[in-house]
Amino acid sequence: MSACRLIGVAEPSEKINPPYGTWYFVIYGQTLFVASSSVAVMLEKVLLLSASSGAGHVRAAQAIEKAFKEANDEAGFVREVRHVDTLEFTNRVFRHLYSKAYIDVVNKLPEVSGWLYDKLDKPWENERRRLALDKLNTRPFVKLLREYQPDVIICTHFLPAEIVSWLKARERIACRQAIIVTDFDVHAMWLCHHYEQYFVAIDEARAYLEALAIPGNKITVSGIPIDPVFALRRDKGEMRRKHGLAPDRTTILLSAGGFGVGSLEHLITSLVPLQTPAQIVAISGRNEDLKERVSQLAARINADTRLMVKPVGYTQEMDELMSASDLVVGKPGGLTTSEALAKGLVLVIANPIPGQEERNSDHLLEAGAAIRCNNMPTLAYKVDRLLGDPVRFAAMQKNASAMGRPHAARDIVQKLFELR
Repeated sequence: MSACRLIGVAEPSEKINPPYGTWYFVIYGQTLFVASSSVAVMLEKVLLLSASSGAGHVRAAQAIEKAFKEANDEAGFVREVRHVDTLEFTNRVFRHLYSKAYIDVVNKLPEVSGWLYDKLDKPWENERRRLALDKLNTRPFVKLLREYQPDVIICTHFLPAEIVSWLKARERIACRQAIIVTDFDVHAMWLCHHYEQYFVAIDEARAYLEALAIPGNKITVSGIPIDPVFALRRDKGEMRRKHGLAPDRTTILLSAGGFGVGSLEHLITSLVPLQTPAQIVAISGRNEDLKERVSQLAARINADTRLMVKPVGYTQEMDELMSASDLVVGKPGGLTTSEALAKGLVLVIANPIPGQEERNSDHLLEAGAAIRCNNMPTLAYKVDRLLGDPVRFAAMQKNASAMGRPHAARDIVQKLFELR
């Protein structure tokens, strides 16, 4: 069944003359949405802009794209939704620095990425130098925007948001811009002057933006957009059977993210001393070398210990694997964390990237939805201790569910229909 259903149309006539022409009455989710035909015209072309510097920005844009499709199947408010990776419209050196070099730094020199994150987190201080560099390296992207002329631009990365803001200031494009922050904190690089709406993950992010003089009516606390499929409730036992998992073992999901960033092998070996009968679903993403190493490690562990390890490469069934799991161990990236919270999963934070993931950790710990392990030799001990206290674990599951926003993508799309 479609998430969006057209239930009525009011046409102008001598007896009924609604302003702005035709009005549509639509049920989207559990909300009655009323829109004039002028809204449908204004949203004729929607452009989603991400950047493949880490998988989360792209996945957030894909979630919005899917939510638009679900909303549009019956109501027909949008003629075209296009998703573009901004880095594909930059020069080769700049693209390398933003994508591969970023992943290399995170993997090999995480303390450097953390230092840069903190150094650049000074609201409004570095914007001119950063904008000058971005403009120099994004000329094909600017050309795309001016030729395509979208009605609404939705940015899930700060790079395109900054360029769009500059073009709007120079009146080179005339469109609305929405900015979706894909972490729980708002870094200074997300800030720009010309936009119609910010979408943020939590109330504290809204308070922070308001303190920086961003008008409250231009901020929506939506949560981070995730694939609408994470809102579906699936039977844990059924999902375990489908994916070849033991039905009666505690199931721990480890994820290295879409690009396979992080020390997955170290996490697995740190969990070998677990006393709780458990199985690990180890997701290595698109990193084929990592998948091969994890597979070899799993073969040794499965033969010599009571822990069971199931290696998984890149998957589009993360919602099912999370439905089969009891907790998530690993990095608190914005998208993976939001998916886990939507499923009510407790997080055990290990090896967060200094900077944005450290700050994500703070919010999760404060909400009582996670624990953190700073020393890998104690990881198994901390997990055993958590699982050995059912009352505490149940309370944390409840906190995780309360923090989750499974309908964030749908809520953002609904708000976008209202932008003026």
